[in-house]
Amino acid sequence: MDGTKQRRRGDTRQRIQDVALDLFAEQGYEKTSLREIAERLDVTKAALYYHFKTKEEILVGIFDDVVQPIDELIEWGSRQPHTLETKQQIVRRYSEHLSAAAPLFRFMHENQATVRELRIGELFKERMKGLRHIIIDRDATLADQVRCVSAIFTLHAGMVFVMQELEGDPEEKREAILEVAVDMVTQAHRGAS
Repeated sequence: MDGTKQRRRGDTRQRIQDVALDLFAEQGYEKTSLREIAERLDVTKAALYYHFKTKEEILVGIFDDVVQPIDELIEWGSRQPHTLETKQQIVRRYSEHLSAAAPLFRFMHENQATVRELRIGELFKERMKGLRHIIIDRDATLADQVRCVSAIFTLHAGMVFVMQELEGDPEEKREAILEVAVDMVTQAHRGAS
């Protein structure tokens, strides 16, 4: 298949995922039908079925696209020395990724029951364990382990609550959230040193 056809097919797949995520966020996963997704896209259900057979396939496809950079970050982090700089870089890169994938993470927060029922909940937990593993020192105290886990949760909570609830420039809010998360990892690392 030539590159143009492949790119168009990829663009259509991406459009389907984007529209579906918008609808899932607007009215909830359970209340959104494939027919509504097709109508919003102005395509037939058959055209939609060519790419995705179910809503779950769409959501899993979105999730797979979003977690690929997390997997790459975990892989990169596991090859790095266990230094403060590495840990801080992991937190910074994860913050950037969360920012880029904000709609999915908001959906996951607002539709926790659906996320738990589908395999994406377990897959996401595995990614969080991977991140936790590479930023926690083996000999860290329990308090320092909690600080590292809390740094990750701070990024998540910031994406959902701070970005939506507090006044201010979105980039300034993201930087403030990142600063707090980096401080937690830094304090935990110094405690382990």
